[in-house]
Amino acid sequence: MFGLRTTWIGWRNALLSRPHFQRFAADFPLTRHIAHTRTEVLFDLVAGFVYSQVLHACIQLDVFNRLRAGPLDVATLATVADLPAPAMARLLNAAAALDLVEVIGERFALGPQGAALLGNAGLADMIRHHDRLYADLLDPVALLRRGRGEHLAGYWPYATSAQPGVAGGEDVSAYSSLMAATQPAVAADVLDAHSMRRYRVVMDVGGGEGGFLAALSARWPHVELRLFDLPAVVARARVNVPKAQLFGGDFLSDALPSGADLITLVRILHDHDDDGVARILAAARAALASGGRLLIAEPMSTPHPDRVGAAYFGLYLLAMGRGQVRPPKLLTEWLRRAGFGRVRLLHLRTPALLRILVAEA
Repeated sequence: MFGLRTTWIGWRNALLSRPHFQRFAADFPLTRHIAHTRTEVLFDLVAGFVYSQVLHACIQLDVFNRLRAGPLDVATLATVADLPAPAMARLLNAAAALDLVEVIGERFALGPQGAALLGNAGLADMIRHHDRLYADLLDPVALLRRGRGEHLAGYWPYATSAQPGVAGGEDVSAYSSLMAATQPAVAADVLDAHSMRRYRVVMDVGGGEGGFLAALSARWPHVELRLFDLPAVVARARVNVPKAQLFGGDFLSDALPSGADLITLVRILHDHDDDGVARILAAARAALASGGRLLIAEPMSTPHPDRVGAAYFGLYLLAMGRGQVRPPKLLTEWLRRAGFGRVRLLHLRTPALLRILVAEA
């Protein structure tokens, strides 16, 4: 089976790499569309960084918010952004090519992608912080050799500390704020996928500033809330979830409080290496009584390398200095090793970005 596939791939690649065949495929009516599509895809790979910087510039200059109320001309946008008009025109035309804005006569309006971005709370904050990732990716080979970024890793310096529990407010502020800004959309997806009606006490482990619990409480006010995170992070959660019981500690080394009938891990495991994941799952199982449940919500990989899991998160987490996305099957095996029984994979509206496993203790 693999021999036949290897032979086919070798033959295919030899053919596709021949300039004569490339010209033939681009001219022949039956292959013209395929050839043109592959050319565009290859060019997009080359130009991808430029596209991302067009988006980054639009975010930095607040272009999408300025167009929220309606179309504006180049001169107006240039003035409020403190840019020369020709430079703003160049940016807007680039953004129009990416469907971020749309040309209407002499003015520019929000495009479908720009409008969608405005509808996703926290996405602009996520895009802004990518300047650190891009800095690490200026020399991707050096990043691969180091195994850790020099810029993005600064977002969570406590992660590689021997004693993360003693991290101060300055150490946790940047990453906690970013996660809080992007949490509403994640929380909505999780709460739409899994009802909290049956639960009495929910403890969010690694709950950050309490964004997930705040969204949960708004929808299911009967639930008693608990949050466990590093002491410096927990201190930031008091404003968002004043009714929650807050516990400070390190989930990699400290026991988790018992008494919850649901423990949630929202975007936690993929930030940790295998040993850390095993410790977290074991701690969650020890804290749950028989019949309790554990909910894991995070990006997960697919059987075949995909753009989100293998390409984006593969290098993003490398730059962060720790972690990887894992397939549901592997996480299920680890859950059972930790003592959990039945494990279910839930359907979500954005499976490429987030998937959910629910395991029964």
